[in-house]
Amino acid sequence: MAMTSQFPDLGERLRTGFGLLGPRHQRHSLSPEQLDSLSLPIGDDGVVVGVDAEGQPAVMGVNRPTPYDIVLIGGLWTAQVLALRAAATGARVAVETGRAQQWAQLVQAVGGGQSGMTVHDVGRVPPQGASAGGPVLVIRDCGMRPPRGRVASAPWQSVLTLLPYLSPVAPRLMRQARLVGVQRVSPDEANEIGRVIGLPRGEYESLPTLADGVTLWCTDRDRQYVMTQATDAETGLLGTARRMD
Repeated sequence: MAMTSQFPDLGERLRTGFGLLGPRHQRHSLSPEQLDSLSLPIGDDGVVVGVDAEGQPAVMGVNRPTPYDIVLIGGLWTAQVLALRAAATGARVAVETGRAQQWAQLVQAVGGGQSGMTVHDVGRVPPQGASAGGPVLVIRDCGMRPPRGRVASAPWQSVLTLLPYLSPVAPRLMRQARLVGVQRVSPDEANEIGRVIGLPRGEYESLPTLADGVTLWCTDRDRQYVMTQATDAETGLLGTARRMD
C-alpha cells in the first residue's frame, strides 16, 4: 500500500499527533559510518497502534499537554485495542457508550476505578480530573450521531470518537479533529471522506479495499496506513481483527 509522510520537525509533531516529546537528554553524536550500526527501532512516546507500510511501529501520542480530538471511522475492535494499549501506558480510560455489555469484558481485564477503565452511559461521563500524572483517554462509542459530549478534550485528556460509518455529523467532527482514522468504507463514503479531509484520489479510492485491521490515519500534514496486529492476549480477549461488529 502507498504511504505519504512528510516528517515534520518536533514542534510540528506535537501539533499533528504522531509522537510526543519525551525526556530531555544531552545530545549524542555519531559519525556517518556509525549510523549503520544502529538497529533498535526508536519511536515516540505513546500508544503503538500497529505497524506502517515498512513494518515499523506506528505510535499515536494520546497523552498530551494540549487538548486532542481523534475521530475513528471504523470498527469497535480497533477502538478496543487502542483502549487496552492506552491503559497499558498508564492512562485512565473512560468509555461513553450505549452498549456497555460490549465493553464489560475489557473493564474486567483492565480493572475499573480511578486507575483503569470505567464505562458510562451516553451523556453521563463525569469530570475526569486529568493531569500530567494521570492522563485520560475518553472514548465516545455513541453510534452514528453522537451527542455533544459533557466531557471535552483538555490538557492531558484526549477524546476519541468512534463512528461505525460516515454519518451526517461526521464531516463536522473530522474537520474539528486533530487526527482522523478511516477503515474500510463504501466507495460513496470514501469519496466524501476524501473531499472533507483533502485526500489524494489514489488514497480515498483505496479505502473500500482496506483489509480488516488496516486504518489510514490522517493529520493536516501526515498520512499513514497502519496495520493493527493484536497480541496473543488481545486476541484471546477480543478475537481477531474485524471491521464489523
